[in-house]
Amino acid sequence: MNELLTPSKEDLQVLKGLRLLDDDFMTVVFEQNIKATELLLKIILRKEGIKVLRVETQAEQKNPIVGGRSITLDIYAEDSDGRAFDVEVQRDDAGADPHRARYHSSVLDSRMLKTKQSFKELRDSYVIFITENDVLGKGLPMYHINRRIEEISENFNDGSHIIYVNGAYKNDEDPVGRLMHDFRCTSAVDMFYDELAKSVRFFKETEGGQSRMSKAMEDRIRRAEEETRIETTVHLIKEIMESMKMTAEQVMTMMNISDDDRTVMMKKIH
Repeated sequence: MNELLTPSKEDLQVLKGLRLLDDDFMTVVFEQNIKATELLLKIILRKEGIKVLRVETQAEQKNPIVGGRSITLDIYAEDSDGRAFDVEVQRDDAGADPHRARYHSSVLDSRMLKTKQSFKELRDSYVIFITENDVLGKGLPMYHINRRIEEISENFNDGSHIIYVNGAYKNDEDPVGRLMHDFRCTSAVDMFYDELAKSVRFFKETEGGQSRMSKAMEDRIRRAEEETRIETTVHLIKEIMESMKMTAEQVMTMMNISDDDRTVMMKKIH
């Protein structure tokens, strides 16, 4: 049985101010939380019949191409109709660039078909960006982006959907407005939706929830430190390669780089 991690005073103070708009907190709240994910998708898609079968947070999608960019999805979900959903929370406007939405959409699609499956079997995919600010700047609660045939002004209907949800939208009479209100809340008592409030209350107000959240924050810090270490070392290796006209293997041997680190770094060098 795993022992509970006792959060520090600093962790508890940070936790007190976290909202669902903070991806560290949101991904823990939604991890394997089918009911909360169904609520989220029903409101954003305005469809009551959604039945979520699988939810995963911080889901890494590896690029099979050497040197290709992999991505980590905040929330990855699949429903009973085989549709795939990627929900991203972005506080930084630059993190919701349209090109990023396009890339996420392509990665979702690339993983949906197996060998010999027909292209017609490709199910719909949804990339949903919930942004702290109104990134597209038109004052709307949501923006639905779908491909169209320009010459005849008709939808292309390829099943690829991108949706931007305006996290700054305020309207307590509208389901999307209430949802975004809940995403901005730091306290469960102020939230509209019971399913979200219940989960937020668990992670903020119970010993077990606080312990899990503290561990998640520590893990995130550790991953960030590891990524920084790898990137710094790769930069140094490239500089030595250039200045001393050595191969990456020669430089890593000289620096006593471990086999595990070599595998990771070689992908970033080439």
